[in-house]
Amino acid sequence: MGVVGSRGPDPAPGRRRGPELERAILDAALEQLSTTGWNALTMEGVASGAQTGKAALYRRWPSKADLVAEALRTRLPPLGEIADLGSVREDLYALCVRMRDVMRSRAGQALRRVLHECDHTHAERFRDLVRAGLYEPAHVRIGELVHRGIERGDVRPDATGPLLVQVIPALLMYRAKVCGSEWPDAEIAEMIDGVMVPLLRA
Repeated sequence: MGVVGSRGPDPAPGRRRGPELERAILDAALEQLSTTGWNALTMEGVASGAQTGKAALYRRWPSKADLVAEALRTRLPPLGEIADLGSVREDLYALCVRMRDVMRSRAGQALRRVLHECDHTHAERFRDLVRAGLYEPAHVRIGELVHRGIERGDVRPDATGPLLVQVIPALLMYRAKVCGSEWPDAEIAEMIDGVMVPLLRA
């Protein structure tokens, strides 16, 4: 005889739903990207890593590319604010170190691997992630730091051209892609001291 008011069996213990399940899936996708790369990543493998079924993935992301894009977008560390370190040289140096560390992060390394492996159809989508997640925020931050330097008096007042904010990201990208540079601290210092400071104080 049933118990009055019984609601039936409880859900399986530990079953995840909603945001918790989504985090597990995205973490599993990033883990697979880091270990096997873009080409070997499968929806089945991600589902297994997240301890869920493939249907849970396809309800949220219709394709492998959609899932990977979301995992990279949400896991790429933000640049954040740069504290006033007293000079434009120190401010820009700190920003460059932060940019380098974003691309050295787990998500940053996975993103670089994806760009290296994926076909042309998907490459532009993932390059857009780099632009939106790193280079466009960097342009904003550099502009803020240059303006701070103008107010402080260690940057010339007319250093407001739109190309100025693109110099650092362009150098970082060029030397990373063409020269294979991982941007050690000494190279960052050389770029700031040899290029940016003279440019801003001329």
